[in-house]
Amino acid sequence: MKKCISIFVLLFSVFILLSMEKADASNYVKIATIGKGSPVLDKSLTSQEMVDKMILFWRSELAQVLPDQPDLIVLPEVCDQPSGLSIEEKYQYYKARDNQFLNYLASVAKENRCYIAFGTKHIDEEGNWRNSCFILDREGGILGVYNKNYITFRAVAFGTKAGDSTPIFKTDFGTIGCVICFDLNFDELRRKYAKLKPDILLFPSMYHGGLVQSYWAYSCESYFVGAMGTTSVPSEVRNPMGTIIATSTNHFDFAITTLNLDYKLVHLDQNWAKLRALKKKYGRDVTIYDPGKIGAVMITSESENISAKDMVEEFEMELLEDYLNRSRTFR
Repeated sequence: MKKCISIFVLLFSVFILLSMEKADASNYVKIATIGKGSPVLDKSLTSQEMVDKMILFWRSELAQVLPDQPDLIVLPEVCDQPSGLSIEEKYQYYKARDNQFLNYLASVAKENRCYIAFGTKHIDEEGNWRNSCFILDREGGILGVYNKNYITFRAVAFGTKAGDSTPIFKTDFGTIGCVICFDLNFDELRRKYAKLKPDILLFPSMYHGGLVQSYWAYSCESYFVGAMGTTSVPSEVRNPMGTIIATSTNHFDFAITTLNLDYKLVHLDQNWAKLRALKKKYGRDVTIYDPGKIGAVMITSESENISAKDMVEEFEMELLEDYLNRSRTFR
């Protein structure tokens, strides 16, 4: 009897170890982004009536993506503010809104066991107006807040203060960083994130940024999720090679896709034969994505038992950043 129990304990221990190993491989996360401009409301409404209508508006928008049970939903910059308000009217609206919109989204996050990132203007603990991205966790708690680092002169007139930090937020699937709208223009901010390399960069915005989005994704080696505050330009999801892998359209103002965060980037130089050998050994358990023209590829593990990092190390492949740094040193 004791021998049977010992065997059972041994098998159970092996199962636990294998489960722990699996946590390091093929890390899938479902993302939803919604690109929608805030509605113009009748100014005869009271500020509280405007708040109620904004909550109803976003309840309808969120209903489009919740059936897919996303792990993370990304909403646009200042998404909880009606369009067309003067500065004075905005102050009145924000006073009535207080934490009502935050509390509503927190209830959605908790009920649906998902993270929600959304752009808003608010007063911080020091009494400063901020343009921020709040990230709510699966329990509806505030995981973190990113304050827009670069604000426009128009925002200064509103009294908004710029942030000066680039926090990285840890979720149960990976790490997240944020940039907001005008931030995308500043290379010094991009270089900070390129050192931090979050798994996903969130971009709630009022403008698109065009090709700059792709360069941010590639240089930071991060997935890049844009949520536009207008349907005139698409809200897109880019992989770490800068390639668009999901987008809203003229018919649907949202996009949903599944990301695999278990990836590594390598340069093709000195890795051609190793990449062929890697594919030969692991077959469908590895994806080698080549966007073309840039001389680098993305290796993604589709296996539950071995990570992309372990695959790269097994075949002694040099990571993209290491290859470029070696070239700098050699020069």
